[in-house]
Amino acid sequence: MAIISCPNCGTKNRVHESAASQMQPVCGKCGAALDEGAASADSKPITVTDATFASEVLGARGVPVLVDYWAEWCGPCRMVAPVLDELAAESQGRYRIAKLNVDENPRTAAQYDIRSIPTMLIFRDGAVVDRIVGAQPKQAIAARLR
Repeated sequence: MAIISCPNCGTKNRVHESAASQMQPVCGKCGAALDEGAASADSKPITVTDATFASEVLGARGVPVLVDYWAEWCGPCRMVAPVLDELAAESQGRYRIAKLNVDENPRTAAQYDIRSIPTMLIFRDGAVVDRIVGAQPKQAIAARLR
């Protein structure tokens, strides 16, 4: 399910990708045609690794980047994942969401002293500006991103 903003009125619309491939999606408010390609590249969390962390996170300028440090086996991490998916879909370029698997990328996790997961660090212009430890509700995470 993708979130596409209407180019006419700005309303956010949920669009099911398979249905959109068979017929033209339209805005639920004004009826304008929606461009399926309008879902931004930031509408889903990006996966970062030890190798890509510097370019994807530290190199990001102008917008905050929330990095979710997680692991496959972590129950609270699985609880936070859909919340981060929603936040990414709603970002409209105001911020980015990234995910880093601590089991597969121990160097970056150690560099930022990640001792428990889920831990989310918010970076702005390459510097850590906030740390969120543990599963938090969507509203709390969104407030910290502002």
